[in-house]
Amino acid sequence: MMSADAATMRGHVRLEVFGPDGELRDSREVDNLIVTVGRNGVMDQLLASPTINKPTHMAVGTGAVAPALGDTALGTESARVALTSKTRSTNVLTLVGDYAAGTATATLTEAGVFDAASTGNMYSRATFTGIAKGASDTLKVTWTWTQT
Repeated sequence: MMSADAATMRGHVRLEVFGPDGELRDSREVDNLIVTVGRNGVMDQLLASPTINKPTHMAVGTGAVAPALGDTALGTESARVALTSKTRSTNVLTLVGDYAAGTATATLTEAGVFDAASTGNMYSRATFTGIAKGASDTLKVTWTWTQT
C-alpha cells in the first residue's frame, strides 16, 4: 500500500504598534485564513503563465466579520501598503508590511494580503481584538505561511 503525503498550509499574523519613541505599545498574534483565491494563487505560481499575481501588498481595516474561505476583500479597509519584504526559509514564507505614522490611524480589527495596490486578489485574511494605532504610531505586520 502506498502512503500519500497530505500537505496543508497554515497562516499566522503578528501586529505590533510602536509609539513615536520606538517602544512597543501593543501587539496581537492570531492564526489567519488563507482564502480560496490565495490557495489557488499559490498553486498558480507553478504554471508557466500564472493568471493570479503574486502577493505584493498588505491591508488593514476595521471590519469585524469572521474570515471565510470565499472572502475576496476586507470588510472595511483603512489602508494598504506595499510589502516591505517577502522571504522564504525551508517551508515558511514570511511577508512584512510597515505602516508609517499617519497611515491606518484607527482601532484596527482585520488585516489581509493582496496582489495589487487596490482591489486585486486577496490571499489571506485575519480578524483580531482591536489594536489602536494613533496618528504618531507605526505598525509592523508580519504574516507567516507554513507548508506542513
